[in-house]
Amino acid sequence: MSTLDVARTELALAVLYLNKAEARDKICRAIQYGSKFLSNGEPGTAQNVDKSTSLARKVFRLFKFVNDLHGLISPNAPGTPLPLILLGKSKNALLSTFLFLDQIVWLGRTGIYKNKERSELLGRISLFCWMGSSICTTLVEIGELGRLSASMKKLEKELKNTDKYKNEQYRSKLQKSNDRSLALIKAALDIVVAVGLLQLAPKKVTPRVTGAIGFVTSLISCYQLLPPPPAKAKAT
Repeated sequence: MSTLDVARTELALAVLYLNKAEARDKICRAIQYGSKFLSNGEPGTAQNVDKSTSLARKVFRLFKFVNDLHGLISPNAPGTPLPLILLGKSKNALLSTFLFLDQIVWLGRTGIYKNKERSELLGRISLFCWMGSSICTTLVEIGELGRLSASMKKLEKELKNTDKYKNEQYRSKLQKSNDRSLALIKAALDIVVAVGLLQLAPKKVTPRVTGAIGFVTSLISCYQLLPPPPAKAKAT
């Protein structure tokens, strides 16, 4: 491939990535929490960016609660243990509730919904729902990693006399394990972000700590949404 072809391919991947509303939301999230880190809760330009970006992100999430409602009623993969099914459905229900209530918060902040006290209360309830969904996600990922680890050990015994990294099934399981490990880290860190936003431990989880951790989880989300690289052409 020529340099121009490589540039075209990379630009096409960038366009594909930026065309996703979810990707743009996560980029805005990184800006929001980066600004929160810089402002440390103090008035100024950084705090203004934090607040305006937070409000703008809510537009990206309009009617997004439907996605998790669909996940709530969708069948689970065969063989999934009942505790993991219940945790997964709880995550869907909590996240869907968070996204639905977040729309009312947006209406309140734009002045369409006039009851400010009710709007602030619903905003706090929605954050508790998000924290609950992050806890459920953390537990689901721990359980799924345990299942993956057991199946990989079983496969390793079967491939004892061969190079396991050349086995497609093993490589697939290893990739899934890496993806779930990253998702586990993100979900666990998001719990801390929720604690910071709710000010449940204001002395330990300060706005700066919340901003720093939120920025890291935003970058993880941006990475998770990257399109897969194009397959390399086989040499003839």
